[in-house]
Amino acid sequence: MDETRARDVLAAAGLPAGATLLALGENAVFGASEVVVKVGRDAELLARADRELAVGAWLAEAGVPAVRPAEPKARLVEGHPVTVWHRLPDAVRVAEPADLARLLRLVHALPSPPFPLPRRELLGGVERWLRLAGDAIDPADAAYLRARRDGFAAAASALTPHLPPGPIHGDALPRNIHVGPDGPVLVDLETFSSDFREHDLVVMALTRDRYGLAPDAYESFTEAYGWDVREWEGCGVLRGARETASCAWVAQHAPTNPAAREEFARRVASLREGAEGVRWHAF
Repeated sequence: MDETRARDVLAAAGLPAGATLLALGENAVFGASEVVVKVGRDAELLARADRELAVGAWLAEAGVPAVRPAEPKARLVEGHPVTVWHRLPDAVRVAEPADLARLLRLVHALPSPPFPLPRRELLGGVERWLRLAGDAIDPADAAYLRARRDGFAAAASALTPHLPPGPIHGDALPRNIHVGPDGPVLVDLETFSSDFREHDLVVMALTRDRYGLAPDAYESFTEAYGWDVREWEGCGVLRGARETASCAWVAQHAPTNPAAREEFARRVASLREGAEGVRWHAF
């Protein structure tokens, strides 16, 4: 789905066609004066979109700072799920790792919501992303990632957590924190799950290793949270699973974006070579 298609869906939904494109990834995200609208790639994501709205309402009731839904249910418009959210005030600064850690502590203290959350199927999107990549990537690379996915899925199923399992954000990165006048709030709630809390913490460990997060910034995260997931013997398994998923995620953009093809090639080559120190570029 490109921007043109996403804008057509906006118009069909009767939403502001002149909205500003804020992001184009798993969803096309548009901002208007009072709302933010997310357009999903295909109808398969409708149930996830409805769950994301339910999570937003639940977090509001629990008093956790997070983006709030403006409509209670997702719309299916021309085969695309569409959700509408209250727009947050402009950011006053960039979110820091410690901001993320403090919000994760709130989330990780919550009991289960009154509706089911899925397990964190970290590797569940790999097949869809590779299918969307099609002929834009080498079939041998796709086969390699499928085999790697299967291996890490089996290894993850045998792990014993250090922390009590429960609700998690699922994609715990500073980019999913918005710091407005009233402080940091969680955004992008679509990956909320009920699983090992370690999933949320491994993300930042991988950010340190692959994306160049400074060691002192990572230390501020572990200090604010109160524990370093790298001390857990299962860290390497969840890290490897997330690397696999992150590599496949980029692949879906390869058919229309040369930069994505280049980044995918960099990532898959580093995995094949076991080069854990090769820097990946955020995409």
